[in-house]
Amino acid sequence: MTPRRQLVVLVSADLISNLGTRISVVTIPWLVLVTTGSPTKMGLVAFAETLPYLLSSALGTPWADRIGLRRTSILCDAGSAVVMVVVALTPWLGFVPLVALVAVAGALRGVGDRVKHVMFRPAAEAAGVPLIRLTSAYDGLSRVVTLFGAAVGGLLIAVFGVTEAILIDAASFGVCALLIGVLVRPPAVPTQPTQPESYLRALRGGFSYLGRDRPLLGMLAVISALNMVANASVAVYIPVWVARELPGPSGLGLVLAAFSAGALLGNLVFTALGPRLPRRLTFLVGALVAGTPRLVALAISDELPVVLVVTFLSGIGIAAVNPLLGVALYERVPPELQTRVIGIAGSLAFVGLPVGALLGGWSVDALGFTPALLTMAAACLVVTAYPLVARSSESQTQSTPAVTP
Repeated sequence: MTPRRQLVVLVSADLISNLGTRISVVTIPWLVLVTTGSPTKMGLVAFAETLPYLLSSALGTPWADRIGLRRTSILCDAGSAVVMVVVALTPWLGFVPLVALVAVAGALRGVGDRVKHVMFRPAAEAAGVPLIRLTSAYDGLSRVVTLFGAAVGGLLIAVFGVTEAILIDAASFGVCALLIGVLVRPPAVPTQPTQPESYLRALRGGFSYLGRDRPLLGMLAVISALNMVANASVAVYIPVWVARELPGPSGLGLVLAAFSAGALLGNLVFTALGPRLPRRLTFLVGALVAGTPRLVALAISDELPVVLVVTFLSGIGIAAVNPLLGVALYERVPPELQTRVIGIAGSLAFVGLPVGALLGGWSVDALGFTPALLTMAAACLVVTAYPLVARSSESQTQSTPAVTP
């Protein structure tokens, strides 16, 4: 198989795995609702999957370096398939074993997702595909999977029932493991030093490198802030605005669709133009457009068309941010550290999602709707604009001649 086809298979397998994850976001909580009737337990099982996912993304990667990236990916997807089969066929085990199984599945997916992303770089280089084009196209395809994954999960439940839907979910992970096991042979990546490192030393090496790379840390802080804004908006701000300003809930879907449509259009444009754009300026402009304006529009406008237009433009802005972080990680981090650093970076970027939902609800209760939006908008502006201000200050300091006594 040609290198380009192997890259297509690798990306396709990752997207299939992502689809399985999105389906499980719907099917597992629905199983809990059917078997327990408790919304609280639905939230607990979702949390039980998310927390291990974030932790294993950062803490499990040193073991992936020892085992090997391709082998780790196959084992994680095969393990996820087995866990989902057990969940589907043993609802009689009770709630606590279900939470434990879901936590195992989340941990497996966290490591599995990270190692696939590390495999992208050598596969893309062997295929002659520019990294910026790959990361942008992948970001757009991931958004499509995210957009339709939940709907697919609901449709599977409606057509086949929750048990069969979870089994189909398990099959998606099995297909992913099979594709990578049979068809993907990425070029060797130097992931291990000459002498094997202890787990803690290997983990410390990833954290130490990331701590020294100030530009990467700045990009991660920006993306974490944007994820916080995005989840606060989806979970709290947009539904509250729709309930306050519109006669019915249909506007909620329109606002969410506007952001997704803008992001997809932005991905198409950025995939074509990304290699020719200045990276730092593009990242900063995209981040500034993606976060604060959509919050300000909700705070000061009661007109749906205004909110839709601003939200659509914010979606276009976000399309440049994630691909540029991906390229920076691939190009700046030494190959032998990429598994660990990319894993830690993924956890730091995603931590804004649960924080955003919690902070969004608390801010509205504590401050009121409009003050909460403006406060969050100001905080997001500070975080997203800081790299630009810091770079300007650094340049000014470096250009100022030293004064001798």
